[in-house]
Amino acid sequence: MYLKRIFIGSDHAGWKLKGILAKWLAEERYDVKDMGPILYDPDDDYPDYAVRVCRKVLEERSKGLLICGSGMGMDRAANKIHGIHASVCWNLESARQAKKHGNINVLCLGEKFVKPELAKRIVKIWLEEPFEEERRHVRRIQKIREIERRTMR
Repeated sequence: MYLKRIFIGSDHAGWKLKGILAKWLAEERYDVKDMGPILYDPDDDYPDYAVRVCRKVLEERSKGLLICGSGMGMDRAANKIHGIHASVCWNLESARQAKKHGNINVLCLGEKFVKPELAKRIVKIWLEEPFEEERRHVRRIQKIREIERRTMR
């Protein structure tokens, strides 16, 4: 029995870490769906994979993991999609804050800055930490959703 489905994608700069994390998540009994690239392509573009992953996250009300060189490109692309709340995380505390205060549904990592063992710990926090449903956090997320509603059509 799987714990939960996770959609994962990267560009060439995150391809190696994507493979490591996909294998580890499967070993942890997550249902990992690799949205590409399957083969290393030094000329691919991160927005293409961000869109693939985020569409599936929204369709299936699941979670997404995006990896590029810095995490920032994937974060920018993902957050252009209505309903996606993505954050690039680089350490344990940033992951904790992103989940507990922002309830993000897409985690972005940068292979150049986050080594595999740290990445696993960041992903674990993101998957296991509960969202703090304090009024201030809920209010802020609602304000972000209102911005989306008004500006993203």
